[in-house]
Amino acid sequence: MQEQGVLLHLEDEQAIARAVADACGLHARLVERHRFPDGELRLRLPPALPPRVVVWRGLHQPNEKLVELLLVARTARELGARDLTLVAPYLGYMRQDMAFRAGEAVSQRIVGGFLASLFDGLVTVDPHLHRVATLEQAVPVPRAVVLSGAPLLADHIARERGEVVLIGPDEESLQWVAAAARPHGWTHAVCRKTRQGDREVDIELPGLPVAGRPVVLIDDVASSGQTLVRAAQLLRQAGVRSLDVAVTHALLPDEALVRIRQAGVGAFWSTDAVAHPSNAVSIVPAVAGALRV
Repeated sequence: MQEQGVLLHLEDEQAIARAVADACGLHARLVERHRFPDGELRLRLPPALPPRVVVWRGLHQPNEKLVELLLVARTARELGARDLTLVAPYLGYMRQDMAFRAGEAVSQRIVGGFLASLFDGLVTVDPHLHRVATLEQAVPVPRAVVLSGAPLLADHIARERGEVVLIGPDEESLQWVAAAARPHGWTHAVCRKTRQGDREVDIELPGLPVAGRPVVLIDDVASSGQTLVRAAQLLRQAGVRSLDVAVTHALLPDEALVRIRQAGVGAFWSTDAVAHPSNAVSIVPAVAGALRV
């Protein structure tokens, strides 16, 4: 097979994977997937592969997908791949970067090492890193590329709303919120969050005047939506003129989105790093640019 490179994908991510392949001159190829009655998987790759292979697999709902990556990567090597890059727009298992209680598995280190054993490169978008400074520390591959949805979302907000105040839901989001605000010269701040559990949070708004002003809550990930709901309630009580939400990764179910809108949120925008009805901003040009380098 005389090809510059191949991008392998599964059927559920076909549209975005093929868009990226077209944009960066790779040949998109489907990995056929069959599930046996007992739940095991049979995957079939193209029978011959060029030296350069890119694998597209978003790692939201990651458990079964990690098995898929094991099967795909090992088989791709057998079929001719010499350089394997994983594009995981959402990178799962990154939040547990230390053992908070004795005996806990440090999933970031374990899953990161697993991925590094399979791939030579990794491209991801806004990985959920806290106490780790670089992606290479979490996933020690020779080539690691981190893209950000912050500037993409900020440009969309500017087109839709013009001058706004950006608010992040917690202190950890400050650097990310600042990166979104900086190119447009927007006022920005972050809330103080105390988490009581997976679905219970306490929020304290920043000491920033927001009454009568358009505000956008911006974050990297929305999963349960509880943080956004509580922040939205407090901002509405503070008298904001309008309130919207922008996130890179929308992982939340439909009922969570309903609760967010009931809390007073107007528009809810996300990137297509994770497929969701709220997708409004495409990561395709950014990922294609990273793969062309």
